[in-house]
Parts: sequence; structure tokens; C-alpha cells
Amino acid sequence: MGTETELKILVIGDVIGKPGREAVKKILPHLRDEYGITLAIANGENAAGGIGLTPGTAEDLFDSGVDVITSGNHIWAHPEIVPYLNGDAAVIRPLNYPPMTPGRGYWVKDNIMVVNLVGRTFVGDFDCPFRAMDKLLDELDRKPAVIIVDFHAEATSEKVAMGRYLDGRVSAVLGTHTHIGTIDACILPKGTAYVTEIGMVGPIDSVIGVEVSNAIDRFLTQMPKRFSVAKGQVSFDAIVVEASEDSGKAIDIKRVREMAD
Repeated sequence: MGTETELKILVIGDVIGKPGREAVKKILPHLRDEYGITLAIANGENAAGGIGLTPGTAEDLFDSGVDVITSGNHIWAHPEIVPYLNGDAAVIRPLNYPPMTPGRGYWVKDNIMVVNLVGRTFVGDFDCPFRAMDKLLDELDRKPAVIIVDFHAEATSEKVAMGRYLDGRVSAVLGTHTHIGTIDACILPKGTAYVTEIGMVGPIDSVIGVEVSNAIDRFLTQMPKRFSVAKGQVSFDAIVVEASEDSGKAIDIKRVREMAD
């Protein structure tokens, strides 16, 4: 009998502005070595000044060792990202945007596919992420064994439901968007790794990465206010999924949290 090949995928939570990008540059290289990472994925939808992504900030993440960048509902904050999404860079936007939307919703490298979905509850009026995922899995000519899903959603219930819905059909369903890591990392009954929220790479003395006073003022006044990325110590939140390259089933899921000044 042959030996089963195990792939280790690192998935990094929402990268917040320059502090987040610098933490990725500092921490990612040694994590790749420590865990023997096959593919590193980062959610970059807040990497440019705390909201959106630009070609330049995407290249910063690639230069730091990120292989694939996922996103979410803020991906369109900077117009210059649109032609970049239509190019060859490994940056994806949620699959369940309407069909004419620029960019692509998944990325394939070797025997690994990365898919980005966005939730609808408390987030926006998007196509159904459940049906979008069904359609993709049904229509792929060659389905890679290992499939990692970044589900960028607000509601815990929607994330848990997606994990259960895709259990046994993908290798991992990992939540992003709310920036506060959850303690429920597990392998579901049919072999899918799951966590409700990975967390963020951003300043901890903050409100989900932004200046405390900005956030409090907005809650107190209910008036629009431009958020600023906070300063100080940065947490690096990520998940390592170990999966079989043969069956695609998850073997292990591990939470990673490190600090950067």
C-alpha cells in the first residue's frame, strides 16, 4: 500500500492595513517552515488602509509568502483593483457575486482549489452562496481533491450552516469577516475542517482593527465616520488545515496565534 500524501494549508484571517501586512511579512516565513506549509492563503479585503485591496498591497502580501488572496464585501473599495482581478494574479472575489462581476471566485493550484464565498445575512444582497457552491462543484471538469472555502460572513448561524452543508464535499470551511477568532475549530463528521471565524492580522488595542475612538463615536452618534487603522501590538490569527491529497478529507485543524510589535 502507498503512503497517503498530506497537504498543510495555512489560512490567515483578515489582514488589516499596513500593521497587518507588516505582521504577515514578519511571521509568515517562519510559520511556513515550522509547519511545512504547502499553500498559504490570506484574506486581503482590508489590507489597503483598513478597507479594500490595491494591486500594490496585494503584491506586498505575495512578496511576504502568501500564495492566494481571498476577499469579501469590501473588495471594490479601490477602483484600481478591478483590472487587477481580471489579470493573472491569484486574487479572488466571492464566487456568489453576479456572473458579470469582474474577477473570479475560485483559484486552482496543482491539486488544491481555494473558493471564496460571501454571506447574505447582515452583509448584503448577494446571490445564494449555498447554490453557488453547488453549481461550482457540479460543473467543474476536474475537481481537485483538496478544496478550501473562505466563507466571508457575519452571522454565526450562516457560517455553521455552510460548514454542515458542505461537510464531506470540501476539505475545509473557514469563516472570515468578523475579526474575532472563535474556539470551535473541529473536523465535522464527514471529514470537513471547520471554524466559524479565523480572526484577523491587526492591532489588538482596537475595535476589530480600527481606532477605538472612531468606533465608539460611530456607535454613539450613528453618523458616518472614516475609520483609521489602530496602532500597537498586532495579533496574527490563522488556521492550519492538514488534508489528504488523495481523499481530500481533513486530517487535522489547528489554530495559530502569534504576536508582532
